Amino acid sequence: MFYRTEIKDYVRVPPALFGAEIKDALKQELQEKYKNFISPELGVVISVHQVLDIGEGIIIPGDGAAYYDTVFSLITFRPELQELVYGSVSDITSFGAFLNLGPIEGMIHISQTMDDYVSFSKSNVLTGKNSKKSLKSGDLCIARIVAVSFKDPSDPKLSLTMRQSGLGKTEWIDQDKRKSALEEAKTAKSSGKEKAEKAPKVEKKGKKK
Repeated sequence: MFYRTEIKDYVRVPPALFGAEIKDALKQELQEKYKNFISPELGVVISVHQVLDIGEGIIIPGDGAAYYDTVFSLITFRPELQELVYGSVSDITSFGAFLNLGPIEGMIHISQTMDDYVSFSKSNVLTGKNSKKSLKSGDLCIARIVAVSFKDPSDPKLSLTMRQSGLGKTEWIDQDKRKSALEEAKTAKSSGKEKAEKAPKVEKKGKKK
């Protein structure tokens, strides 16, 4: 899930930026500091959103740079268990598929790509034995996060599934919706016909002249 997170910290501004506006200098340093930053607490930092408040600067002897007590906000992506995510397939392998979520990738084990027996072809396509559904690079999908690991903080791992109802390749979801709508219409029509057949017949009696 995407968040806007407020943080308070001392930010170092080197002498080379003393001629710039303090707010611009702080944002530049923050963007450099949080570039490609990942942590279990924040998740993946997308960008520095805004410098919100700047305290008085101090200079530490022997450093030469100025330090400002700063409040700023970050845009982050922090994956959460059971969260629904949308992305495109970036790679297909013999053991599953990788889904590009934008800030990060998630892995879908081959057994979790669809509710079917799945085979891998040399053309890098996963195909369901009975459903004939296929999954390849570039396909748009909706998946659910079932595991998150920050064991390596610089390279978090996400495990995804697409075997639950309403998940999978967007084309599959659209096909299921159309099929469900047709079945509902058919059931409603059949139910209406049965009610009409069971309804009592009323004879109209007229007066003889």
